[in-house]
Amino acid sequence: MQLYWIIFIGTALLSYIVQASLQSKYNKYSKIRIDGYLTGKDVAERMLREHGITDVRVTCIAGTLTDNYNPTNKTLNLSDGVYNSCSVMAAAVAAHECGHAVQHACGYIPVKVRSALVPVVSISSRLVTWVLLAGMLLINVFPHLMLAGITLFAMTTLFSLVTLPVEINASSRALEWLNNTGITNYSNHEYAVSALKSAAYTYVVAALSSLATLLYYVMIFLGGRRR
Repeated sequence: MQLYWIIFIGTALLSYIVQASLQSKYNKYSKIRIDGYLTGKDVAERMLREHGITDVRVTCIAGTLTDNYNPTNKTLNLSDGVYNSCSVMAAAVAAHECGHAVQHACGYIPVKVRSALVPVVSISSRLVTWVLLAGMLLINVFPHLMLAGITLFAMTTLFSLVTLPVEINASSRALEWLNNTGITNYSNHEYAVSALKSAAYTYVVAALSSLATLLYYVMIFLGGRRR
């Protein structure tokens, strides 16, 4: 149990630091204008158009850092602070989300794998807490229940790990396109790089947290079997 709290507190603290850094950069880079005064909406529509994607609609949604690409209804949803802003942060976020649309359009393999995992993770996330709890209580009577819980949790860990190359690749596509088109330049491109790098760290922390927790449950299972 002590190991669990070390993992929980450690990952929670790391997650807080990463989120605070991202929020700080969001506030800072949202005040830095890009040349041409293109809004996030303009950047998204141009990137989609230049990649030959004509069936994705750019919309505005509420919230901060709630931006996402929805492949189900082919919408690229930008938060108000990105959709209407002419900042380097807005350009970076909008281009990143377009990167996901480009991934789907070109059949990027990790995206296909992640999409295939979605229904499995949706089911496992609803069951895993209860199965693991019951498994720990009954580990000496019915150890296979704990093993089933670990398997369910492993699916969510796998999803987190597969998400990493998807997010990193989307940022790479975004930054390359922003630089090549001149939307960002020598004076502000480093800010776009810094912003998307901070965003990527949130997924790294989530993956590490999930992996560490999975190993913790495996240790409980192995320890229980030795008794």
